[in-house]
Amino acid sequence: MATAQVVMRRLGTLNAQVERWSALRQSADDLLEFGEFAADDPELAASVAAETNELGTAVDTLELELTLSGPYDGKNALMVVHSGEGGVDAQDFAEMLSRMYLKWGARRGFDVELLDNSPGEEAGIKNATIEIRGHNAYGYAKSEAGSHRLVRLSPFDSAHRRHTAFALVEVLPEIDSDAEIDLRDEDIKMDAYRASGAGGQHVNKTSSAIRLTHIPTGIVVTCQNERSQMQNRESAMKILRARLLERKLQAETDERNRLKGTHTAAGFGNRIRSYVLHPYTLVNDHRTETSVGDVYAVLEGEIDPFIDAYLHQQIGQS
Repeated sequence: MATAQVVMRRLGTLNAQVERWSALRQSADDLLEFGEFAADDPELAASVAAETNELGTAVDTLELELTLSGPYDGKNALMVVHSGEGGVDAQDFAEMLSRMYLKWGARRGFDVELLDNSPGEEAGIKNATIEIRGHNAYGYAKSEAGSHRLVRLSPFDSAHRRHTAFALVEVLPEIDSDAEIDLRDEDIKMDAYRASGAGGQHVNKTSSAIRLTHIPTGIVVTCQNERSQMQNRESAMKILRARLLERKLQAETDERNRLKGTHTAAGFGNRIRSYVLHPYTLVNDHRTETSVGDVYAVLEGEIDPFIDAYLHQQIGQS
C-alpha cells in the first residue's frame, strides 16, 4: 500500500508538470498569434511584451525544476536551525531564521509546520525543527544548509554595541518509510515528558512531549509542539528517519572523499551567508556572491534569489 501511494504521488507530480508545460506552450502559441497584429496596435504590443516576459520567467522556473533530479530532491524537507556563537543574539538570530523559513515556505506554496523548538533563556530559541511539505521542497531548501552570520547593533547590549552572531541550518530529506534505512522498533527507546515553554495549559500539564533515542547510534530527537503524544511521536519518527538517512549519506560521502583524498568542511565553519544590519544593510551569499540590499525583505522570506543562484551554480558545475 505504501509503495502504491508513493507511485501515485509520483505519477500525479509528473502529470502536473506535463500540464504546466502544455499550458506554457499554448500561451506561447497565443502570443505568437497576437504578435502578428501588435505592430499596428501599441497597446496590444505592450501587453504582448509584458506577457512574453512573464512567460519567460515561468519557463525559467520550470527549467530550474528539471535540474532537481537528485534521489531526494522531490521529497519533503526538514530544516533544523541551531543557535551558535553569540549568546542571546545567536538565539534571537536562530528565531529570526526559523521565522524566515516558515514565511518562505508559505510564500512558495509549500505546507510548513514548526515541529519542535527549544526556547532560549532570555530570548529567541536554541533550536527549531521545521517541516516543509511539497514537491521539490528538499531540492530547493537544501541550498540553505550551512552557517549563517548576523552583524548588527545588539538590542541585548546596554551599550548598544555591534555584535556578530551565528546560526547553523541543517536540511534533511524526509523519507516515507524505514525501507531506505535500518530502523527497527526494538532499537528505539521512547520517553514521554511534560512540554516546556509556551503552549497553554494542555501542553504543560500532560506528558505529551516525546523523546526518541536510537540505541545503536545514540541519536536523540524530541518533539513537543503537537497536542497529543501520538502526533509528537509521528513527528519525532520523521526526524529520526531523516537523521539516520543523513548519517548514512554522510558515511558514503566521507568514504568517497577518503578514496579521492579530499576533505569537505562542515558545521559552523562552513559559512554560506551574512546578514548585515549595521553599519550598512546587505545580505550576501558567499558561495554565489549574490547580494540583496533589503535585509528586512529577506528576513520576511524573500530568499529565492539566493536559492536560484545556488541551483544555477550547481548546474554550471555539473
